[in-house]
Amino acid sequence: MSKSLSVAIALAIGLSAVSSGAFAAPCKDAKGKFTKCPATAPAKPTKCKDAKGKFAKCGTPGAKPVG
Repeated sequence: MSKSLSVAIALAIGLSAVSSGAFAAPCKDAKGKFTKCPATAPAKPTKCKDAKGKFAKCGTPGAKPVG
């Protein structure tokens, strides 16, 4: 009995994981019509270090962006 219950739970979890990825929300334009989503990835925030090698805000004098 417990084996069939665990199989049913595993099946339910597997189906929910597949369905959430298959029906991802498409993009909409300004008029509310569905369009193709842009292929660009969101930009990563840059980190900066000061002259001593410690992390600093990028706006401070002497801070340089790190790769």
